[in-house]
Amino acid sequence: MEISLEHADGRLACERCLVADTPLTRLRGLLGRPALDEGQGLLLRPAAAIHTWFMRRTIDAVFLDRKLVVLHVVPHLRPWRFAARRGSRAVLELSAGESSRREIAPGSCLHVRAADGAPGAR
Repeated sequence: MEISLEHADGRLACERCLVADTPLTRLRGLLGRPALDEGQGLLLRPAAAIHTWFMRRTIDAVFLDRKLVVLHVVPHLRPWRFAARRGSRAVLELSAGESSRREIAPGSCLHVRAADGAPGAR
């Protein structure tokens, strides 16, 4: 399933966000996938921690609570690393530098954008 995430003010945070919400899709994550382009991401839920073992690229990891409020951002997480945040219920993985370009920071409130462009359910 693919969704779009936006800030509370309507600015897009991730246009094409693949949702990994089953054990198998969370386990696979970004492994074996092509590099994320601008506007692409992977939302792992539930998740409080991620690793970049076997990955070839640097990513940004955005830790979110159950209401999609940003708790912590780990920019430029290199391969063979681990990152976690207590209280996190989801992790948004973006290409390196994308969280800064999209102004995603602790305290940012993200929402799922409905297919018609209207704000959707969280």
